[in-house]
Amino acid sequence: MDIGFIGLGNMGSAIVRRLVDAGHHVVVFDTRGAAIDSVVAAGADRAASAREVADRAPTVMASLPTPQVSTQVAEAVAGGNHIQRFIDLSTAGSQAAQRNHALLAEHGIAMLDSPVSGGVHGAQAGTLAVMVSGPRAEFDASAAIFDAIGRAIFVSEKPGAAQMMKLVNNLMAAASLAATAEVMVMGVKAGLDAQVMIDVLNAGSGATHASREKFPRAVLPRTFDYGFATGLMVKDVRLYLDEAKALGLPTQLAESVAQLWEATLAAEGPNSDFTSIVKPIEAAAGVVVGTGPR
Repeated sequence: MDIGFIGLGNMGSAIVRRLVDAGHHVVVFDTRGAAIDSVVAAGADRAASAREVADRAPTVMASLPTPQVSTQVAEAVAGGNHIQRFIDLSTAGSQAAQRNHALLAEHGIAMLDSPVSGGVHGAQAGTLAVMVSGPRAEFDASAAIFDAIGRAIFVSEKPGAAQMMKLVNNLMAAASLAATAEVMVMGVKAGLDAQVMIDVLNAGSGATHASREKFPRAVLPRTFDYGFATGLMVKDVRLYLDEAKALGLPTQLAESVAQLWEATLAAEGPNSDFTSIVKPIEAAAGVVVGTGPR
């Protein structure tokens, strides 16, 4: 298939490589020339703008950092000469997705909002969970694309529904990582061995994705390179709170989780790996949770 792709960050560039490896012809654009060069070297073709991507490909995909950028790209591709469908892999929230659906529909372009879960490792391995909402016929027509990057789950034809599902998923991920960080620091402060703690958690009812994957891979060895930025997680938690408040729902737990993530953002910066959430808690306790170099 001929596919356009806009947004070549850690996730986007890994997804493009999967698409190229699956035999698709992919034309790409990013505001950073070096990011384009990297995937062109892997077999993609270069475009000079988002609009040019939409002039050259019937299916345009995007992986973008914020709702604002997602809307800007939707506006840019809306006037494209060749685009028929827009698959947005970004986490932008349901309100932005609904606006983009309506904008593109005015130009006869179908949209699938298709946020993903699984991180850079999942993108590289082609094992992403893809949550999709929009026209069912467009979802079915895009099966070969989704198969190349992971497992697609159709959520609803309602615009923005997949975004809501992604925010629910990411609040769970944010909460479990924060809780795991806090209890691991407590255990180490009390004299427990960090590796033994992880082994026990994973053998019992306290196991989470954070204890099974994130801590062994990026915290205990002190590499902090799991592949998702703190700034992006904070963005997702903020979006969750906005959506929950718009629905009139209580947010006591989410607010507490958000406080830990905001503190991590302030201490470690937006570009730090999100596993760095353990660092401010360690600093307050005066301990280090790890088995690697300190």
